[in-house]
Amino acid sequence: MQRRSLIQAAGAAAAVTLGAPRVFAQEWPNGPVRIVVGFPPGGGTDALARVVAQKLSTMWNQSVIVENKGGVAGVLAAEYVSTQPSDGSTLLMAHINSHALAPSLQPKLRYSVERDFVPIVLVGVTPNLLIASPTQKAVTVKDIVALCAAEPGKVSFGSAGAGSAQHLALEMFKLQAKVDALHVPYKGSGPLLADLMGSQIQYSFETMTAATPHVKSGKVIGVAQTRMKRAKGHPAIPTMQEQGFDGFEATTWYGLAGPGKLPAGIADKINRDVNTVLAMPDVQERLDTYGAEDGGGSREKFRQFIASEITKWAKVVKDGKVKVDA
Repeated sequence: MQRRSLIQAAGAAAAVTLGAPRVFAQEWPNGPVRIVVGFPPGGGTDALARVVAQKLSTMWNQSVIVENKGGVAGVLAAEYVSTQPSDGSTLLMAHINSHALAPSLQPKLRYSVERDFVPIVLVGVTPNLLIASPTQKAVTVKDIVALCAAEPGKVSFGSAGAGSAQHLALEMFKLQAKVDALHVPYKGSGPLLADLMGSQIQYSFETMTAATPHVKSGKVIGVAQTRMKRAKGHPAIPTMQEQGFDGFEATTWYGLAGPGKLPAGIADKINRDVNTVLAMPDVQERLDTYGAEDGGGSREKFRQFIASEITKWAKVVKDGKVKVDA
């Protein structure tokens, strides 16, 4: 009888243990949640984080706060979140810079993408836009390649910083076109765009979110999109693929991730709820405005996506001999 009681008690304890993640996920969140963004307010990462945060606040009946921790193209924010408690109170709006480019560009990176983060959900993928200053006469990809060939190392391309998505898109362009060009790093998209509009620099592979208002106002010229398909927000601008660059795809992407020991039950709940948010018609409309597409899906989809991006950009860094200051 005693043995049977012990077995029953052990079975009950096991059931409680196995069921714990599900119960934990149902009770969570029981306090404010922070989504940390590695860039100042006003950029694409910040904009998407705020769209998601607002909807989740309503859904969870808890505050979801966007916290900006800019620096080193998003790497400082990733370092910070990697050290936070894995209780679901702190999440990262992961970014191509911190999760795909930094691992190959910064050998002394203080975190491991695979070990120190739990991928939760891909929020969106945006093309970059190859844009030209308003005074440029070479405004097709073919003509820009010819200009770079005629003036090697002199045609200027701005970026939001060394090691940024814009910088690596330029490096991919140089490799495929077999030309040299002048990389001009800035401390963000704001000063880059100001100089481009003022014709202090000639071109940039700028993020679609930052470039769109200036393209639509005519202050800069849209030359090409850097995804295989045209974004809904720019149906008239051809892709690099359409202009002779077979397979050229250089995107900026965003997704939620948690610290490395985030319980599966919490990660699954956030994944389900963010998928619900991304399917809302008003959110879809906002995402289309930003050029953000292909978000949502499983945690595994996001994990595999990050792994493929790390591999792709490591090759560009190696082949292009790209180096940045750590």
